[in-house]
Amino acid sequence: MSRLIAPSDLKKGFGAELKRRRMQNGISQERLAELADLHRTYISAVESGKRNLTLESIHRLAQALGASVGSFFASLEATSTADTRTWELRPANSSSQQGGAILLVEDDPRDVEFTLTAFKAAKLANPVQVVSDGVAALSLLAAPDREAKSKDHSLPQLVLLDLHLPKLHGLEVLRRIRADRRLKHLPVVVLTASRSDRDIQEAVRLGANAYLIKPVDFHRFAEVTPKLSLRWALF
Repeated sequence: MSRLIAPSDLKKGFGAELKRRRMQNGISQERLAELADLHRTYISAVESGKRNLTLESIHRLAQALGASVGSFFASLEATSTADTRTWELRPANSSSQQGGAILLVEDDPRDVEFTLTAFKAAKLANPVQVVSDGVAALSLLAAPDREAKSKDHSLPQLVLLDLHLPKLHGLEVLRRIRADRRLKHLPVVVLTASRSDRDIQEAVRLGANAYLIKPVDFHRFAEVTPKLSLRWALF
């Protein structure tokens, strides 16, 4: 079962699993740092559970040890079951079908396919809901009046927002998201076809957490995760 990993548990559990695998392979922190193209002090901090993790660093470390990211988190889930006193994986909110979900707002079917492939390559199990225009995105995010005062359990954990959308431009969608009290802290990554897109600066000004150049691939996606944290990620 996919589980939502609490950030503090992720650091402790991943660090312990990293140290176990490194020692099992008989390599030093220095050698692991060399293989993963990371600094030795970073490896030490990760193993002690004192360093924040990014999708990119997790991928590098797993690859350096000849393992997949998925196998690391399978081991973490098994460890959490065996010894809940050490750390635990916090299950996703079972009362919501949207728990851990990602909303992809994209009108180009090819870019949708590229993005879904990138998530599969990243070993993320988050359910992805796709809408093809700005009006549909806002309609999905809008809560019925009866839920307005309740816990925002139905909201996605992350929004990937194309800027050039039919019916309502992505910048206007972002502006309305940030103006909504319920949505103003919702992580939003804007998608654009070019780094020179004049709308990027406006998107950042309006509160976009990061931007990605399309088509989305694993490494581009991994580069923005430090700005988002892994709080939303299902492995």
